[in-house]
Amino acid sequence: MTITPEREAALIASVPTGLLINGEWRDASDGGTFDVFDPATGEKLATLASATSEDAMAALDAADAVQASWALTAPRERAEILRRAFDLITARADDFALLMSLEMGKPVAEARGEVTYGAEFLRWFSEETVRDYGRYLTTPEGKNKMIVQTKPVGPCLLITPWNFPLAMATRKVAPAIAAGCTMVLKPAKLTPLTSQLFAQVMMEAGLPAGVLNVVSSASASKISGPLMADSRLRKVSFTGSTAVGKMLMKDATENVLRTSMELGGNAPFLVFEDADIDAAVEGAMAAKMRNMGEACTAANRFLVHESVAEEFTAKFAAAMGALKTGRGTEPTTNVGPLIDGNARDDVHALVVKAIEAGAIAITGGAPVDGPGYFYQPTVLTNVANDAEILRQEIFGPVAPITTFRDEAHAIELANASEYGLASYVFTKDHNRLFRVAEKIEFGLVGFNAGVISNAAAPFGGVKQSGLGREGGAEGLAEYTTTQYIGIADPYAV
Repeated sequence: MTITPEREAALIASVPTGLLINGEWRDASDGGTFDVFDPATGEKLATLASATSEDAMAALDAADAVQASWALTAPRERAEILRRAFDLITARADDFALLMSLEMGKPVAEARGEVTYGAEFLRWFSEETVRDYGRYLTTPEGKNKMIVQTKPVGPCLLITPWNFPLAMATRKVAPAIAAGCTMVLKPAKLTPLTSQLFAQVMMEAGLPAGVLNVVSSASASKISGPLMADSRLRKVSFTGSTAVGKMLMKDATENVLRTSMELGGNAPFLVFEDADIDAAVEGAMAAKMRNMGEACTAANRFLVHESVAEEFTAKFAAAMGALKTGRGTEPTTNVGPLIDGNARDDVHALVVKAIEAGAIAITGGAPVDGPGYFYQPTVLTNVANDAEILRQEIFGPVAPITTFRDEAHAIELANASEYGLASYVFTKDHNRLFRVAEKIEFGLVGFNAGVISNAAAPFGGVKQSGLGREGGAEGLAEYTTTQYIGIADPYAV
């Protein structure tokens, strides 16, 4: 794909800028707008309609009005819509990749990977739509027959983050469609353009009006507040910070809403003494630098056995130091910008505090001069176990390294976090893998692999990292409710 300013402008111009309510793109009820910026340059990309509370309620009106008919739509019909959407997005992979690079900053090559990953949720759930099985059996005492069936939970509020603009939308929308739920989608205000284009593609794929409504807005609370107070809404799915997730869970109690919460992470990356160090470095680069480190699954704490720490650190620092920062549209770029100035400042503050406490920057350690919100890929050693950088989610291209003595010590350090989403274990000992996996408190474990997310796998965490799962059969179950029908057994005596 040849990327020119003209190509970028034409793509941006093709993205709908209004609110999608009941199958129509419209302006905000008060005419309000907000701007979207390129984090590599700080320049404005587009101006979108900013939904109000009134617009949010109009979107719920539309979703509620078609919920009953959509729930009765044949599973095969819903499946074919998802499959057509998969084909359409795959055909427009270059457009989606470039759009994500422009609004979020990631290199185009990496953005293409997200297109593949994000589109796969549409294909996976198109296949699962027709496999939402129930049960029919006799009760143990033989008096009744049991029918157990699943039904769509009802209208859903889907709130997506800015870091994976396509995949986070497809990961929520696809199972909702498969289950027969209608939706109000609230994209992140920093990266709404991809969701706007995705919604347009869903309509092209044949999704009926009102099933998916999109209310991009500068104010998340103006959308979530009134919607979650309305008894017609039956579920909220949120990906974002633990702090915001907790507030949404409190709001959800009023109407006893079903909740799926994919919240913060603080992933440990364990390298044992018997690990293949070159493979561990390769895995570390994937686990740390995917999305410039702006991922809830990003390796946040590198825990390395003291006997191999020197070798691992030297090779890892060399690989990190060889990366090139730049605008994601440049073919030689490995590392794009962070999402905004606040994010870059937060990352640098953690690095400065760690260094002041005795850590050593083997490579990097500072913002990149010039326009945009770039930060140098950084490796820190001699990091104290109580350092703030080991307790907080970094969300940037910074890798703090500390050491452990033995397996028990590694598990102790790994579990020393309120979060429990992703973790990574590098060892040649399969028995050790299972021992460690049994004892560490994380929903995901990567074994000699730095990237394990997959549409077919249940994604989610424990402790402060949230509840519920996305992807896999478990992801479909998040959008269904179970109904039991008891029938008198005509053959019972």
